[in-house]
Amino acid sequence: MGKRTLTTENILIATGSWPVVPPFPGNELAITSNEAFYLDEFPERVLIVGGGYIAVEFAGIFAGLGAGVTLAYRGELFLRGFDEGIRRFVTDEIRSKGVDVRFETRLESVERCGSELRCRFEDGSCRTVDRVLVATGRAPASGGLGLEAAGVRLGEGGAIPVDRHYRTNIAHIYAIGDVIDRLQLTPVAIAEGMCIAHNLFNHESRVVDYQNVPTAIFCQPNIGTVGPTEEEARRNHPNLAVYESTFKPMKHTMTGRAERTMMKLLVDDEDDRVLAAHMCGPEAGEIIQGLGVAIKAGATKADFDATIGIHPTTAEEFVTMRQPRSPPGTDGT
Repeated sequence: MGKRTLTTENILIATGSWPVVPPFPGNELAITSNEAFYLDEFPERVLIVGGGYIAVEFAGIFAGLGAGVTLAYRGELFLRGFDEGIRRFVTDEIRSKGVDVRFETRLESVERCGSELRCRFEDGSCRTVDRVLVATGRAPASGGLGLEAAGVRLGEGGAIPVDRHYRTNIAHIYAIGDVIDRLQLTPVAIAEGMCIAHNLFNHESRVVDYQNVPTAIFCQPNIGTVGPTEEEARRNHPNLAVYESTFKPMKHTMTGRAERTMMKLLVDDEDDRVLAAHMCGPEAGEIIQGLGVAIKAGATKADFDATIGIHPTTAEEFVTMRQPRSPPGTDGT
């Protein structure tokens, strides 16, 4: 097509991120989430490597469709950055659905053996599967754009440093979303884009508040969360009250399924303000979205207690928890 020159007053870089496959012998045989939806045949046995959103979600997808799934993570517990109680709870629930979850397990190599893939781990164990999906992270997609030639500074891992208004070191070049590597969430990128639009064209001075951003992991069962983890909250709020409930949803008294739900509210006992809500169970994302509004607005535990629950729903548990799990100021043990 030849070369074209475009002239504009401002440039916005929003190229997102791209899956990264770490180096190991046979890594070219692995797929990522990019290819997972375009497989010619459904794999009966799948090894998933990683411990974040994508790895845990795809473990549920493949297992739910009938595949035998092994989920291998190098650390002692996956979903780093989420509430530890929720992480341990969902581990048990995922295992109960037949997923072979292996912690402190590192993939060493993959080799093709006919139509199968032979996977060797650092502890000497092996697993034969049909597909290996690597979900160990995504890197900012900043390469090949000519940013260096334009003088745009790049940070560690290719992320583009920006100020609070998303300006790069070149005043008329902006960047948002995964390529700046702050919070890799689609709604956050949308909020950043809206912020720039209002500032450039409405002459405002908006900024995005990254505190208490609700998020969900669509694993089985779902996780929804808003606010700090219990571990983070205890560091900043010495008089922390933890309200926690684990139960079998009422509907499963009829289905006979053993799936459980866990809910947690973190409350600053100094001013009764609800700091966080964490949940693992069906429709967790839908429920936490509403609680995100309440927490953003500064709702107190008294506000939650004064709210009439909708019965019979799972969500009503958030307004019926009355006793803290442990006295404020204790270590929670």
